[in-house]
Amino acid sequence: MPFAHDTEMALQAAALVANSALEPDTLTEVADLDALWDEWGYTGRHDGTRAELEEVRGVRAELRELLTADRDGAVDLVNTLLRDNHALPQLARHGDYDWHIHAIDDQAPLAARLLVETAMAMVDVIRADDMSRLAVCADDTCEGVVVDLSRNRSKKFCSTTCGNRNAVAAYRARQR
Repeated sequence: MPFAHDTEMALQAAALVANSALEPDTLTEVADLDALWDEWGYTGRHDGTRAELEEVRGVRAELRELLTADRDGAVDLVNTLLRDNHALPQLARHGDYDWHIHAIDDQAPLAARLLVETAMAMVDVIRADDMSRLAVCADDTCEGVVVDLSRNRSKKFCSTTCGNRNAVAAYRARQR
């Protein structure tokens, strides 16, 4: 495991949210946001409203920009996000998770917490000089963000769909 659990979770959730803007859009209903909330173990404020959904949808481009930036660009984005959201890192422990960092109040809007948690995760990526863990999907028809947490750094595709499409294309090319 290259990073702390909370860093990995924040990066994966951010990629999922950023990729939800691709076709087909997978973040269109409040129920989609509720599922994201449950899947990634978020805590704190969750309004479960259309307005909250639209706020989260509104940060997808920022998340994508952060996850696909080069190292120096990511530093500028991280610093801006942390400053603009008045981040104040603190240790927290809840549920099944041991001590980890929360950098914004649990009652802050979910969209702001997504941005700050991703920025804090990017601090670890930048400090480890491990930006190669973040990429754009290798499928020529996809622009999805890939978070590669594999040991051998072999993840190339943002989803099973993209991986399968390329495997089938490679198989058909070999058969010709």
